[in-house]
Amino acid sequence: MNDFRIERDALGEVPTPANRLWGAQTQRARKNFAIGREKMPPEMVEAYALLKKACARANAALGKLDGEKAGLIETVCDEILGGRHAEEFPLPVWISGSGTQFNMNINEVISNRCCQLEGTALGSKRPVHPNDHANASQSSNDTFPSAMHMAAALAVARRLVPEVERLRDSITLKAAKWADVLKIGRTHLQDATPLTLGQEWSGFAALLEDDLERIDNALTGVCRLTLGGTAVGAGAGAPKDFAEKAVAEIAALTKYPFVVAPNKFAAQGSHDALVHLSGVLRTLAVSLAKIANDIRLLACGPRAGIAELILPENEPGSSIMPGKVNPTQAEALTMVAMQAMANDVAVGMGGAGGHLQMNVYKPLIIHNILQSIGLLADGCASFREHVIAGARPNLARIAQNVERSLMLATALAPTIGYDKASAIAHHASARDLSLREAALALGLVSAEDFDRLVDAQKMLGPDPAD
Repeated sequence: MNDFRIERDALGEVPTPANRLWGAQTQRARKNFAIGREKMPPEMVEAYALLKKACARANAALGKLDGEKAGLIETVCDEILGGRHAEEFPLPVWISGSGTQFNMNINEVISNRCCQLEGTALGSKRPVHPNDHANASQSSNDTFPSAMHMAAALAVARRLVPEVERLRDSITLKAAKWADVLKIGRTHLQDATPLTLGQEWSGFAALLEDDLERIDNALTGVCRLTLGGTAVGAGAGAPKDFAEKAVAEIAALTKYPFVVAPNKFAAQGSHDALVHLSGVLRTLAVSLAKIANDIRLLACGPRAGIAELILPENEPGSSIMPGKVNPTQAEALTMVAMQAMANDVAVGMGGAGGHLQMNVYKPLIIHNILQSIGLLADGCASFREHVIAGARPNLARIAQNVERSLMLATALAPTIGYDKASAIAHHASARDLSLREAALALGLVSAEDFDRLVDAQKMLGPDPAD
């Protein structure tokens, strides 16, 4: 027992590791929730430290907390924000659906670190009590969802949006560079009418641009915090104007436009803003999967596939086939995308699981959202660096595919009719002829007219006005 001290909570004494800052409720939770390997995300630790600092300032301004105690709480929060005490937050994701144990973990660490700073015994709760002071004017039911919103919004703004923007910009540069590379389009995985490689890649960039707009719109709801609602949204135990002052402090500390939720009963009884954000992350994942799948399909080969793109050779692709190189980055990005899609299913189910004044799937929701944000951000960065930056067109193969395309017969249809143009295409396909050879063999168009009508460059946009 020399390595333990006795901490106390409402249920009695709890032996707690002597060298740790957490207290009785955290220690109980470590024993009661030994579930899984997933720890509470570090983004939630940061969000809670910012929140507790803001609450200390608001409580001091409203006379709910004396300046000395508020200053001590701020000092500890700053230490946490500076990267200290990370080992003091050991709880898994799979705790109470309200996140109460994690809120108390934060409160207990603040209290015991204040004890250290003031030279009092750990667990004495003097001068700062975990409930009376660190948690003043608060409840787990309003602080945990507020921290969820803060963590999600900041992670999106800091990590995800910049990486999506960089990937979009890198793709846009390639699209501009390849604006004049004429190639064959494909629908149903079959040859279709022409476009340019630049047009094709501009579509990839536009998908990401649309996703960035959706993300920005979704963050409006995520920036609304329910802090000040305390237990059920009514604000019992919090002084008047506490919510406004505390959230204004959060906005100032983060330099991000957090505001008070207009209806705390809605914000605490459900988490629809986060469910919506998760859905937007799923849409981004769908876009990234489309981009990665298209690029690896166009690069398949090098000799028995489409092979219109040449991707960087990042590593050997096979332990048995010498010289084989695989599109591993595309595979990684599509796996990331599928995980984000699966995470959204869990978030949706969690969001639908709330009852009355509180949703009890909070840790599940924020764990999945933050994992999706991190995976998608890292996936974008890796794909940009290891694929997009070094990708180049196989100009010879692209030109050969254009030359042999049967769908250029589309250019003949307005002049000779759909049926005759179709007969030319089928004749060429059956006899492995060029479209021109088939047209002349059937006598359906003269060589002069064929050369005039079948111009792939003229098929890159709408027909000119008469």
